[in-house]
Amino acid sequence: MATFTYEALNAAGKPQKGTIEAASTEEAIQRIKSQQLFPTSVREQKVKKSAVAEGAAAPAKKKKKGGGGFSIGRVNTKMMTTFTRQLSTLQDAGLPLLRSLQILESQQKPGLMKNVLLGVCEEVEGGSSLSEAMAKFPRAFNRLYVKMVNAGEIGGVLDIILQRLAEFMEKSQKLKRKIRGAMVYPAVVISIAVLILTGIMIIIIPRFEEIFADFGVALPALTRWLINTSRWVAGKNPGQQIPGAVFILFSPFIFYALFKLIRKAGPGRAATDTLILWAPIFGKLVRKTAVARFTRTLGTLISAGVPILEAINITKETSGNYVYEKALGKVHDSIREGESFAGPLRESKTCDAIVVNMIDVGEETGEMDAMLLKIADNYDEEVDVAVASLVSLLEPLMVVVLGGMVGTIVVAMFLPLVAMINSLQGGNSGNSGGL
Repeated sequence: MATFTYEALNAAGKPQKGTIEAASTEEAIQRIKSQQLFPTSVREQKVKKSAVAEGAAAPAKKKKKGGGGFSIGRVNTKMMTTFTRQLSTLQDAGLPLLRSLQILESQQKPGLMKNVLLGVCEEVEGGSSLSEAMAKFPRAFNRLYVKMVNAGEIGGVLDIILQRLAEFMEKSQKLKRKIRGAMVYPAVVISIAVLILTGIMIIIIPRFEEIFADFGVALPALTRWLINTSRWVAGKNPGQQIPGAVFILFSPFIFYALFKLIRKAGPGRAATDTLILWAPIFGKLVRKTAVARFTRTLGTLISAGVPILEAINITKETSGNYVYEKALGKVHDSIREGESFAGPLRESKTCDAIVVNMIDVGEETGEMDAMLLKIADNYDEEVDVAVASLVSLLEPLMVVVLGGMVGTIVVAMFLPLVAMINSLQGGNSGNSGGL
């Protein structure tokens, strides 16, 4: 009989630790479940070797070297999705876990991902479970990823869980690509328009200003405003040290840095997330994206066998929006006290009525995971429609705005020209009358 240490959750969702004796891991899991506990980690206690044996074995051990190179940041999401899909395929084919990891590590290019996989291989080879090994590399494997792998190990269905995880990541990536793709066209058009208008202000308007000065014509208010704006952009105002074009060029970066700084504080994050969620035009798309994200995350975790309270906590942390984090926190407290999931979600008014009703039905039928994934699929389709509608709305809106800006410049420049022509015609008629 071997001794196993375990971590589990009781009926109230509180963590417990202990040891149990069993002939195998499967038997240990069954014994833990018979105590009305849900195991989250089960591992066999290793028999410690004597110092002499360790000293003899030390020369035989080969310590793996890291992948080399200095790396910062996190592992690319696309790279993680590819790795998860490949690991799922290798496990489904029946390859040993360590061998699968070594194969995937060997095909990686030098960098952070290769270093991470080298570390995971070393941990697994040293007797750690895959989830324990991955938990030591948070720059690659977030809490959601680790918990799903842990649930797969406990249930003996790691290949299936990895497949679900790969599908989850692929759908999340697809959703992000759609939204980013929809924003590329407006961003490019606006950037080019700003550059062209800046060029007009620096090059064209000063030449018209010289012409107007030579003729000594009285300038309308609109023309004076445009000339003053042109001087500011070109940096020709008396006492001006930095051209306005510099501010125009760096303003997106300044606003982005300021936005990030505001979000560092709790109240700032709450305010910005709320404003974004209820902003005109974009707010509806953000809400649909947030609902699709949290329902798919929660549905995937529950279907993987993660306890619902822990699944809600993980979903809350990965929702990406303060409003939904707060709503899911209330849902967590409600379930812990034996109440429903749908009640607090309905009170928060963060989801449409259909979402709350479908979750309510899922609670009643015991098919919460399937219902959440159906909601996510439905909202993915709605996001596609919302993105298409947003693009179709932005195109005429940009045409109107850009047309108005160009029209304003044209009118401002031609008003003095009309006055000049009228004065010249008046002078000519006066001369002809004198003759």
